[in-house]
Amino acid sequence: MNEHTVKSYEDEFKLLDRRIAQMGGYAEKLLVQAMNALERRDPKLAENAVASDEMIDQLERDLQEQVIVMIAKRQPLANDLRHIMTVLKIAGDLERIGDLAKNIAKRALAVAGESWPKPLMTGMRHMTEMVQTQLKDVLDALASLDPEKAMKVWRSDQQVDAMYNSLFRELLTYMMEDPRNIGLCTHFLFGAKNIERIGDHTTNIAENVYYLVHGVPIADDRPKGDRTSSTLITPGQ
Repeated sequence: MNEHTVKSYEDEFKLLDRRIAQMGGYAEKLLVQAMNALERRDPKLAENAVASDEMIDQLERDLQEQVIVMIAKRQPLANDLRHIMTVLKIAGDLERIGDLAKNIAKRALAVAGESWPKPLMTGMRHMTEMVQTQLKDVLDALASLDPEKAMKVWRSDQQVDAMYNSLFRELLTYMMEDPRNIGLCTHFLFGAKNIERIGDHTTNIAENVYYLVHGVPIADDRPKGDRTSSTLITPGQ
């Protein structure tokens, strides 16, 4: 492989990494926008957040096209192929994070004219901040190829699940106490689940960063603490 070809190949990898970093940046920004729209009951901000998801989708399409061309033209082997395919998987997780954040913004539109108990928003804000930290840290781990930082994100997913369990029960309690809360709390339940799922996708990215660096998957079972699928709350509980 001559010098020009090597330089061109390196540039393609730099572009691949730049695109995934851009996707990550847009996903972070979209999550912040969506949560601010919900907290401020701001329809305009919510609409902007919904519209901005298209940037993430377009970057994923561009990245997918680049991957196809690189594989066809370069026929990469070993580490290079692992790099390409891992970045492609991470792009899929970031695209889903964008979709989930957009869904939160749609919830903000639905409840913009409603009032709600302050503790509900406090719980949503706390949970979102935890996930924002996860997302920032895992993107930093990807940029620096730091598997230890990625593992810290991977282990922290249980904290998000614990917060989700608590918020889930709180919302159900509000609904049982006053049926007029059911519509609002249902939107909050879906919003909270969106946040919890974003945490799951950051955990996926952490696993892929570890694999990208070490060439083997994480040996341990993923720590999970979401118990809401088996929770039954009855009046008087």
